[in-house]
Amino acid sequence: MRKLKQVNHLVGLLRPALEDLLVRYPSPVLVDAGSGNAYLGFILYELFLKDAPAGTLLSIEGRPELTERAKERAKRLDFTRMEFQTAHLEGATWPERIHLLTALHACDTATDDALAAAVRHGADYVAVVPCCQAEVAAQLKDKRPEVEATLGLLFQHPWHRREFGSHLTNVIRAMTLESFGYQVTVTELTGWEHSLKNELILGRRVHRENRPARAKLETLLGSFGVQPKLTRLLGVEPAAAATRTSPA
Repeated sequence: MRKLKQVNHLVGLLRPALEDLLVRYPSPVLVDAGSGNAYLGFILYELFLKDAPAGTLLSIEGRPELTERAKERAKRLDFTRMEFQTAHLEGATWPERIHLLTALHACDTATDDALAAAVRHGADYVAVVPCCQAEVAAQLKDKRPEVEATLGLLFQHPWHRREFGSHLTNVIRAMTLESFGYQVTVTELTGWEHSLKNELILGRRVHRENRPARAKLETLLGSFGVQPKLTRLLGVEPAAAATRTSPA
């Protein structure tokens, strides 16, 4: 029931995007990346694609037993335009064109793989709820002596480094989307009593690129000396950092 509440709330937030896609495109392509049991995909198909003349929904999941279970369910429901791929997102085969990409609790850098695919394949809309962000926290540990002293105080303790690294990861993800022309909203998915992994990043593509946002992103990366997977995949380099005073 907790998962159903999360998924239903997300569907409500996605409704305007899906209605827009169904008007603008004769056969929209929806991708649920790291789909797990494909609960989100089934609800999206039931509400928006089942009665539409065309359109497909692709669920990508790395665990074959979950893929097979979802395939059987789709067959029973006669959801003929649901497709399934067993693959980790890093090695997935993505559609040439994606109109909406979702990733609900894709763990650590799998969210980066999903976001990179969305950008590369021209997704009009993106909705991700990140999970277990560990990569940037590890980079901060190695870079702390190079970071300006006052900023370094924010993550000198391991607990703070994990929390700050998680926050910084999602800030960078939102700014990366902005630099590639997305209008971004960051909000909560549902009440904290249901999940601690509750940060929802929504993006709607409105431009091909945003150079001022790109410059801010590069400066932020340079300030902390980090370069998470998403920025590496999309070729975003940290700005050259000024000389810093090491923390005491």
